[in-house]
Amino acid sequence: MFRSRARTAKNRRHNVIYSAPPDDLFDYLQSPTRPVGRPHKHDPENWTVADDWPEHVPVSEAEVDVYEAWFGDLVDRIFGPCQ
Repeated sequence: MFRSRARTAKNRRHNVIYSAPPDDLFDYLQSPTRPVGRPHKHDPENWTVADDWPEHVPVSEAEVDVYEAWFGDLVDRIFGPCQ
């Protein structure tokens, strides 16, 4: 009895039928759709600017050092050298 079960299980493994893979494996991905026509024109008259910065913004010494290292020459050209 044990041998007959083993043989049937072995035979089942060889009877597997493989089908062809699908043509497009990425069919689930939908391409983004673009709106038809001209883009909406933004009217600057309807824009609002909100200034929610505090009166005094805290700046550390490290931030000043980085700014001077990268933009020091540009600031000197615009505003003149430090006095």
